[in-house]
Amino acid sequence: MRRPFVLGLTLALSATGAWADRYNDCAQDKDRDLRIRGCKQIIEQGEKETPKTRAAAYSNRGLAYAEKGEVDRAIADYDKAIALDPNNAMRYINRGVAYYSKGEVDRAIADYTKAIKLSPKLANAYYNRGLAYGKKGDKERAIADFRKALEIDPSDQDAIKALKRLGVTP
Repeated sequence: MRRPFVLGLTLALSATGAWADRYNDCAQDKDRDLRIRGCKQIIEQGEKETPKTRAAAYSNRGLAYAEKGEVDRAIADYDKAIALDPNNAMRYINRGVAYYSKGEVDRAIADYTKAIKLSPKLANAYYNRGLAYGKKGDKERAIADFRKALEIDPSDQDAIKALKRLGVTP
């Protein structure tokens, strides 16, 4: 499974002082607890923040929770991020990774599929869905997704290795 993505907060560039710190803390990926605190401060502002900013804060906090092994909390935050900004493919990928880590492969596949519908050029979504199909024993679908990931990104070493593990020439 590939690492989920930290999403930038668009208002961070225009913020100053303590607010800038909150945005920067929420978007950084070095200190999980600091990220959680910064995102929480943004989320607590409620409708004073735009839906996209709150969605990014929920998503980034979800990533921090996932990295800490608190997968259920991560999924809850991804759910809130998706409710606020349902057309962001990366949020579905991140939630799919969380579901996959819990062994909820069908839910992961559904999220990767939604991400692909929203953004068909995301090699990462195909690669991750290929892993999920492989875990289910659906070799043909796994191969098709790994090949699609390679079609989008011919340098995708993970997809090449996955195909080789399945005994298929990339």
